[in-house]
Amino acid sequence: MVDGAGRPLWQKLMVHSSEATLHDGVPVHRAIVRKLFESRAAAGTTVLRGIWGFYGDHKPHGDALIQFRRQVPVTTIIIDTPDRMQNIFGIVDELTERRGVITSEMVPAVVTTTDERRYGTTELADFEF
Repeated sequence: MVDGAGRPLWQKLMVHSSEATLHDGVPVHRAIVRKLFESRAAAGTTVLRGIWGFYGDHKPHGDALIQFRRQVPVTTIIIDTPDRMQNIFGIVDELTERRGVITSEMVPAVVTTTDERRYGTTELADFEF
């Protein structure tokens, strides 16, 4: 998918959860990464672990010196094309059916660099909802 000038369109899906949120006994962020990797539905996924957070009327929670389970906030980030994102969202929706906050937004530009090559451009795509 591209805009009127031929620039690629990108979409970002973010899953906000707790490290203690489980799907079939596995932390939901790990289940998402595993399922997306095994199905090759996404080109890549990144998980960021927070240190402190709260939601609703719950007390703030996070890392503590002595604890049995980690309660830190975790954000799983997936960036891909809007057409591939439909399948990705289906997988994420299934794995977060009980808990989690999912947000999505369009990303106007994506640049990926490795030692061997650079992919993408900083030219901003034009899109409308």
